[in-house]
Amino acid sequence: MTGAMHNDIYARDASATRGAEPSPLQQWWVLTSRSILPTFRNGELLTQIAASIMFTVGFYIPLKKIGMYATDMSSYAQYLMPLIALQAVSFAAISGAFRSASDAVAGINRRFQAMPISRFIPLASRLTASMYRCTVALVISLICGYVIGFRFYNGVTATIGFCLLVLAIGAVLSLLGEVVGTAARNPDATTHMMMLPQLIFGLLSVGVQAADAFPSWIQGFVRNQPISQFVYALRALAGDSTPAAGEIGWETVGPAVLWIVGLFVVLALAYTAVSSRGTSK
Repeated sequence: MTGAMHNDIYARDASATRGAEPSPLQQWWVLTSRSILPTFRNGELLTQIAASIMFTVGFYIPLKKIGMYATDMSSYAQYLMPLIALQAVSFAAISGAFRSASDAVAGINRRFQAMPISRFIPLASRLTASMYRCTVALVISLICGYVIGFRFYNGVTATIGFCLLVLAIGAVLSLLGEVVGTAARNPDATTHMMMLPQLIFGLLSVGVQAADAFPSWIQGFVRNQPISQFVYALRALAGDSTPAAGEIGWETVGPAVLWIVGLFVVLALAYTAVSSRGTSK
């Protein structure tokens, strides 16, 4: 009888213990807060805001007089805005990559693996924090764009589409940062590995000038690389007072969507492989 009572008490205690375990949603929220809340105290948020402003100033002021003659759009601000937004969210993704590499080198990922927590919850929390940074970058870049003369011309739906597409690109870049950061396990190297390719692809794109303005031997690359396809789609969604921005349709938006889906699938598989390798070490 006494043994049965002890078993009942043990069962109730075990059930209560299981009930006290935080849910995956609670775990995600705690880890997300760990990444977001410090940005209000350590200056990271101000850095993100300043970076978006600097991208606008750095691209628009030096290139305005040159670029205004290389486009048929109403203004160079209208032409340049997609690239400004993309560079802003790419910087936000770099911040996320730095965090991922820092967690990897500090052994935090290994601690998570020893806890009763899904291996994807830390990833989800870091991606959520990266999307918060990307949202801040997008908002500030749009404000800067309006200051230099950029406007939306295609109504509310297309404007929402513009913002969602930028954030989707930010999500892909954030996942790229997770892959690079987890694999490199070196915050400083991760920053350079993320920044240089994105800067090169940005400058060798139709975001700065038309593909025809580049040397003939590189025009094919400039026209078809992913950043240019993103710019074409964003430019069509933003619209213009002239027809030069292009019409919204599969020909302009479709390639960008395909690039996003394809890159996301490849990067998800790459992250699974990289994180599994880290677990086995």
